[in-house]
Amino acid sequence: MKALAILLAAALAGPAQADGASFTFAWQGAGGYAMTGAMSFDPALIGRRMVREQDVSCFVIEGTKDGIPIGRWMLGMLGPDTSWRLFFDPVASAFVVEGHGVRMPQAWNMNGAGDDCGIGGFGFNLGNLGQDFCLDNRTVVASRIAPEIPFPATRDNGYVFPRGACTGPDLLSLGPSDPALPGG
Repeated sequence: MKALAILLAAALAGPAQADGASFTFAWQGAGGYAMTGAMSFDPALIGRRMVREQDVSCFVIEGTKDGIPIGRWMLGMLGPDTSWRLFFDPVASAFVVEGHGVRMPQAWNMNGAGDDCGIGGFGFNLGNLGQDFCLDNRTVVASRIAPEIPFPATRDNGYVFPRGACTGPDLLSLGPSDPALPGG
């Protein structure tokens, strides 16, 4: 019976599909910088005017430079000192950009100064100066584009989130190497 439980847990290990309204997005910065990502929230919020960071249950962003990965940030990495602001209009299926009545509408592990994404860290910010990345506690000015450029998202309920992208217990991440399992 113990072996069956371990095999079942191993089969379930890995990424998880969110139980909500999921959206994917792609951002094209300057200088060969780009980002893809996804988020999920309660589908009951679809008709609301604004979805905020506290409404999001899954979130991940992955940055690249000329197609080469340079960083990732996920909701599971959120800490008490993390910059985390999100304004999403589910009716328009777009993130709020500068000039739409919200000061610094997006701060995903990056403050306005671009100096708080962590050593070896990655983040994204959209404010009055522009839309850009943070790498290793520094603003990547070469990634910056104009703050008012639209930032759309696409509904994609089939998106599978990587481990660590969702809040709450990650029940699907139990595997044989977990200390909670025999032999782990």
